Amino acid sequence: MVASTHANAGTLQQQLAASSCGTLRSAAMAEPGNGPMLLPSYPTLKQGDDATRALENVAFVYDNALAGIALSACGNPDQARRIADALLLAAVHDPSFKDGRLRNAYRSGPAHADKVELPGYWQSHGNYWSQDPYQVGTAVGNVAWAALLLLSVYDHSHDRRYLDGAVAQLRWIQDHASGAASPPGYEGGFFGYDNAQRAQHWKATEHNIDVYAAATWAGRDSGDPALAQQAKLAAGFVYSMWDDTQHRFLVGTLDDGKTLSHDKSGLDAQLWPLLAFSSPPAEWNQVWSWVDTQHRYGNGYGYRRHPDGIWTEGTAQVATALQASGKPVPDAVWQLLAAQRSESGMLYATPQRRIGTDFAIGPTSTYADFFYYHLPHLGATAWAALAGMGWNPLTGRPIARTEATP
Repeated sequence: MVASTHANAGTLQQQLAASSCGTLRSAAMAEPGNGPMLLPSYPTLKQGDDATRALENVAFVYDNALAGIALSACGNPDQARRIADALLLAAVHDPSFKDGRLRNAYRSGPAHADKVELPGYWQSHGNYWSQDPYQVGTAVGNVAWAALLLLSVYDHSHDRRYLDGAVAQLRWIQDHASGAASPPGYEGGFFGYDNAQRAQHWKATEHNIDVYAAATWAGRDSGDPALAQQAKLAAGFVYSMWDDTQHRFLVGTLDDGKTLSHDKSGLDAQLWPLLAFSSPPAEWNQVWSWVDTQHRYGNGYGYRRHPDGIWTEGTAQVATALQASGKPVPDAVWQLLAAQRSESGMLYATPQRRIGTDFAIGPTSTYADFFYYHLPHLGATAWAALAGMGWNPLTGRPIARTEATP
């Protein structure tokens, strides 16, 4: 009976990998040509309402980095390289800044004349060009994920441009987001329009995990001792966020960069340390109790503490982290992920109409307005592919297969 259950789980996982990889491959190949391109984060969104209009034709860097890493894991490194090439172009041809930064999002589609356009749309009510202040800002975590993609492409191509590009993004983080306040760590980045960007002094556990992973990987490939120091600083912050009483990670600090945030919980901040650190402390495995009691929703998992619905991407992260921890992934999790497949092949971000995160998009928000919608989503599909392939995007390596105890 045990052998049968393991075989069934393997089949479900393989099916999810095949369908998700196939969808990502088709989406990439549908972009004309063989040159640099970015994929839309919400590909079926054409004529959205006012709540989602700002997401139309938008390629979030995080989603594209994930998609590129997943494409590499799925055996399509040439398509991953197209995404990486677009990010390299964007970093050196920014319309306003000459410091090599990446924005949080760009307009989706192929690059034209070596240009990757910023997102935006014409607002007919008032006759002006509308941009989203978060999309044109720069969040440290997104920059680190872009570096992870560039490193993944470097591993396949051995083309030094990608390693150099990753190191340049990590240096940007070091130069622009090193927080002076204790606990030491990297701050959030910048928010707002080009003529009024403001620094975000809060520090996020998730961002520092990303920086640690990218700096560790880049340091291994480049031998640059500065990257080892950067990884050490980011790791120190992550370690300092472990709450040994509740056996979970705090999400980071408040806006002052030093006051710890105790009330909220983000699922990714609980899981990613188990993926990013090659030999995490044994006590970190106690986080699974917190994940199950605070983030579980039915057979899946939600973004926030006591969630109001399933976060598909996060549920796939759970499946990935369980594998990395040597734990079995329940059949119900694979089945739930497969059930989120839309007609387009992309997985829905959530089966609910909308779910909350308890976080605000930016400092100008008057309430926690960061939501996920019942829309086919590139990021959710990429994480499903990574979970299905048993691939760790934070290290660029397959997850070692271990026999879980029945």
